[in-house]
Amino acid sequence: MSINPNQYKLSDRTARLTAQDLLPTTVSAGTETREFLQKVIDILLDYVKAVNDRNEKVLDFHHPEDMKRLLDLEVPDRGVTLQQLIEDCAVTLKYQVKTGHPHFFNQLSCGLDLISMAGEWLTATANTNMFTYEIAPVFILMENVVLTKMREIIGWNGGDSILAPGGSISNLYAFLAARHKMFPNFKEKGSSSLPSQLVMFTSDQSHYSVKSCASVCGLGTDNCVMVPSDDRGKMITKELERLIMERKKMGHIPFFVSATSGTTVLGAFDNLNEIADICQRHNCWMHVDAAWGGGLLLSRKYRYLRMAGVERADSVTWNPHKLMGALLQCSTIHFKEDGLLLSCNQMSAEYLFMTDKQYDIQYDTGDKVIQCGRHNDIFKLWLQWRSKGTEGFEQQQDRLMELAQYQVRRIKEQSDKFHLILEPECVNVSFWYIPKRLRGIPHDRQKEMELGKICPIIKGRMMQKGSLMVGYQPDDRRPNFFRSIISSAAVTEKDVDFMLDEIHRLGDDL
Repeated sequence: MSINPNQYKLSDRTARLTAQDLLPTTVSAGTETREFLQKVIDILLDYVKAVNDRNEKVLDFHHPEDMKRLLDLEVPDRGVTLQQLIEDCAVTLKYQVKTGHPHFFNQLSCGLDLISMAGEWLTATANTNMFTYEIAPVFILMENVVLTKMREIIGWNGGDSILAPGGSISNLYAFLAARHKMFPNFKEKGSSSLPSQLVMFTSDQSHYSVKSCASVCGLGTDNCVMVPSDDRGKMITKELERLIMERKKMGHIPFFVSATSGTTVLGAFDNLNEIADICQRHNCWMHVDAAWGGGLLLSRKYRYLRMAGVERADSVTWNPHKLMGALLQCSTIHFKEDGLLLSCNQMSAEYLFMTDKQYDIQYDTGDKVIQCGRHNDIFKLWLQWRSKGTEGFEQQQDRLMELAQYQVRRIKEQSDKFHLILEPECVNVSFWYIPKRLRGIPHDRQKEMELGKICPIIKGRMMQKGSLMVGYQPDDRRPNFFRSIISSAAVTEKDVDFMLDEIHRLGDDL
């Protein structure tokens, strides 16, 4: 059912009240508070139902200026009524993109896992920080157990981990730890402690956050060397070693190599064993950005096909909010060596991290991170893991890969209408749609340029219609092409068929 803001009516008395008339301001307002919150829950449950209804639109699109006219976004001087707040909640969800809809293939993080969602509801209600055991005892212990489990899955015995606000910050933690490991005096002395220019290396297909580390941390982006990739999007490891040696001859210090397990666009997996060999020869820290592909570590079938050698890395970024389907945000960074996080980032703020507390202060995690305040991202993952078990996560990963292969087969069966760009290694499927006027024409660069022009037109049509969302982009070898993502557990073969059929309906006349 669609969200209708007019259908969520509070009782006449409660509707006229304001937030000041609820708990905790008015201690006798238990009944009114329950009525208000129950109505909010009604809206949320109706939205969950709508997200899982294939007859519902994925989005009700409006251009920004039109959307401003539809919404009352003013922040008033005097508080509005509870009824208005209820309507605000309903209107917000009415116009929000349904990222959990089975026809949303647009982002790496898709789907709406109900158990993870329930965990997020509880997390918001508990409303605690994650920097000390004294204020988050249950959540700190959960984090310890889950992160230890994830390191074991990577293949390490021991080490350390933390949940960070997104894969970009996870990659930043890896960079900081690598620099601290090689030059521990940098923390106090800064760049004056360096004997020469530090240099880092990553694939030209890597996430932009890796290059951002060079900017944020003072290396300069010119000292983040982009290693060429092959036509499948994998780092060319011979080029990596050549570039490392080239920089060494310049007197620079190569110290950090970031491999990618699941590139953002093509879903490519770098050869980790070859990269590990090179890092070993040249004394470089090896980081694996598996923010996207890390979920495949849970699959016995795909772990060794895609990520053999991951256990040789010094650090690994792994985002459960992607292939594992945990709710945003849920990003982890793991280190093979214990103690580095604390040594690198510790500032020993006496008002938080006293050493004479009544409990074991190793459970105070706040001094391991650069943030201080840290959102509780563990409970939704812990609860989800409890609900599926490791075996259930394995089945989920295998199923997503199976669906991607199904899409590949369907594209090949309709080769007059679709052109598969390459066989995918992950659940990213890259392809062009071929409209009627371009069928039967030899596939060359000129045809690709024409196919690239129609991608934004089809995307615009699907958003206006609200029936589907699939992303498109160019890369350094090709003009615009579609890249569908299957990371939602809600998707079936029929949804994949709908995606291809709908693109055909929307673009056949172009």
